Amino acid sequence: MIHPTAIVHSGARIGNGVEIGPYSIIGENVEIGDGTWIGPHVVIEGRTRIGRDNRVFQFCSLGGAPQDKKYADEPTLLVVGDRNTIREYCTFSTGTIQDGGVTRVGDDNWIMAYVHIAHDCQVGSHTIFSNNAALAGHVHVGDWAILSGFSGVHQFVRVGAHSFCGASAVLLQDLPPYVTVTGNPAIPRGINSEGLRRRGFTAEAMSAIKKAYRALYRSGLSLGEAREKIDAIAAESPEVRPFADFIGVSGRGLVR
Repeated sequence: MIHPTAIVHSGARIGNGVEIGPYSIIGENVEIGDGTWIGPHVVIEGRTRIGRDNRVFQFCSLGGAPQDKKYADEPTLLVVGDRNTIREYCTFSTGTIQDGGVTRVGDDNWIMAYVHIAHDCQVGSHTIFSNNAALAGHVHVGDWAILSGFSGVHQFVRVGAHSFCGASAVLLQDLPPYVTVTGNPAIPRGINSEGLRRRGFTAEAMSAIKKAYRALYRSGLSLGEAREKIDAIAAESPEVRPFADFIGVSGRGLVR
């Protein structure tokens, strides 16, 4: 299933049922899991591990050296999980030794064209990255988060699970779970109600999440006071606990 025009290094480890399209290049230290489809004109290099049943479309560049002036060819990694769809012209970099040395993408993500995932990013599972969304270095993205087209995330920012970042929004600070933001710089607009309904959150859980949101963003409380109130809500609603834990630890501050 390897096209005769593809160049696959003899040291690469290719699983069963892998298809590699015309003119693609697979480097020496690349591992591709069973059932993965690599389209034409794809370059996968560096120390890159790709799991099972992924689809990588044409003109993607995965595992390239990080865009970091401090990088000195250290043996860092890119690790991609299973069942991801990675559309045209995406670029994922390997990590740096200034962080954990690994850029990681989880499972079942839907990643559209021209998405950039920079060095040392940690992306969860079931996320959606629309066209031209971009992560700077060291960004963490939780499960089920959605980044709309042309959105950008500043380095070291955390994007919480089930959050929604609107089109062309620029995140300069941490985005808590469940919260929707828009604008440049991004500002909160409420919770991601539609996304939560689609994922089976009950009306009671959503009501508790809205109470936590209002405590943080609409009550006029200080951050410390809001945390105390949200902790009390989380004690009665486990769905609020990820929200409470997230706002309890913030390196760059919260979008407010």
